[in-house]
Amino acid sequence: MALGETRNGIMRTKSVEQSIADTDEPDSKLRKDLTTWDLIVFGVAVVIGAGIFTLAASTAGDVAGPSVSLAFVLAAIACALAALCYAEFASTVPVAGSAYTFSYATFGEFIAWIIGWDLVLEFSVAAAVVGKGWSVYLETVFSQFGLDVPTTVTIGGIDVDWGVLLLIAVLTTLLVLGTKLSSRVSLVITSIKVGIVLFVIILGFFYINAANYTPFIPPPAPAESETGGMMTQSLLSLFGGEANSTFGVYGLLAAASLVFFAFIGFDVVATTAEETKNPQRSLPRGILGSLAIVTVLYVAVALVLTGMVPYTDLATQPDGTRATLSTAFATVGVDWAATIIAIGALAGLTTVVMVLLLGQIRVAFAMARDGLLPRWLAHTGVHGTPYRVSVIIGAIVAFVAVFFPIGALEEMVNIGTLFAFVLVSIGVVILRRARPDLPRGFRTPLVPLVPILAVLACLWLMINLSVETWLRFVIWMVLGIVIYFAYGRSHSMVGRRARS
Repeated sequence: MALGETRNGIMRTKSVEQSIADTDEPDSKLRKDLTTWDLIVFGVAVVIGAGIFTLAASTAGDVAGPSVSLAFVLAAIACALAALCYAEFASTVPVAGSAYTFSYATFGEFIAWIIGWDLVLEFSVAAAVVGKGWSVYLETVFSQFGLDVPTTVTIGGIDVDWGVLLLIAVLTTLLVLGTKLSSRVSLVITSIKVGIVLFVIILGFFYINAANYTPFIPPPAPAESETGGMMTQSLLSLFGGEANSTFGVYGLLAAASLVFFAFIGFDVVATTAEETKNPQRSLPRGILGSLAIVTVLYVAVALVLTGMVPYTDLATQPDGTRATLSTAFATVGVDWAATIIAIGALAGLTTVVMVLLLGQIRVAFAMARDGLLPRWLAHTGVHGTPYRVSVIIGAIVAFVAVFFPIGALEEMVNIGTLFAFVLVSIGVVILRRARPDLPRGFRTPLVPLVPILAVLACLWLMINLSVETWLRFVIWMVLGIVIYFAYGRSHSMVGRRARS
């Protein structure tokens, strides 16, 4: 049976031709406004955020020491391998939905649903977490100018975070008004934050002390230094017989899995495939170009940061206060830089939340068009955007971010993203063999070697995540399976066409 045909049951596939044909439905047609530059802006906008301002410092102090810069390189290699696979799929199947749509054409409906559910974990949870961080930075920016304006107020005994509510309301409105408008706003804000990042690198360079790079990989910490026991150590260190994954080689590997959070988002570029004017050319350039830019910036910041102060000065304090870029500059007496860094972080997080919302909306739109979610969500309005699902996604993310205390969920987002990368990489090999006739605007080099390396790299990062993260991920996937069999399977448009 050719891949373009529909199989029975939960393994039924949606052909590439059918996926492309569905994009012309008048009621759910997206406007093609985006260029290569727009995609690069989106990629840089979503990737450069909290990671570069906070994650690098705390990971250096708590897990890897100066080798955090090498951890960024390892994470970037895994992302680059996966990005090559994403680029081929996105140029071959230029349809909204990213990994969800790709999986529908290769693995079948059930796996596609699992990936879509997995992307909900990546985009929605990440948007809520980063939005909460944006609100904290907004309060910090106010304080830098001598204003005491708390972004969380108590109403009727309930703590309400008005800062994140305002952010998500504004960004959702922009996304409803048009993807091109969102790209223009993103370009302005992204230019500001990249300029601030370059400023931090240049200023910090003059305060580097080469002695702080020694030891580059600190010796492993004793077992009693890590709290939480078996549940908080990495899966790899648990089976490797190590007591923990703090510093040493296991610390470096665990750090690569942690800083991977800082790269999350480049795959959002693939969700805009249907709105790109020349997807065969622009999508590969947008995905790979944005990843290259942010990798250089991340490694440079990590090297400057750990060169400015000893990594021990970046350790999390007993009261739970985590080190940031501002910590390093304050340590060397450049306190005024904290204001600039806070403004840069605020700008950075703004675009991160916006593009994460964009990605989640496009995935939900694709799932609704296929009937796995209610079809009425796929309706597009006068601006050529799926305004119904946009408003609903914005409301859900805002509700979670405003009313629920969100802890450190970086690892949950990481494992969801890595799982999607694994399936996309395998899918490239499957589609090459099943449909060699398809026109491909970009071809992943050295297939199947590159996809295999991408899978191994992602699995390697996954086993360096904590045991409790794996348990939570399994629970989330089981919930998704229940929803599919309760609703999606019987409402699937592919299933209905097969029965008619």
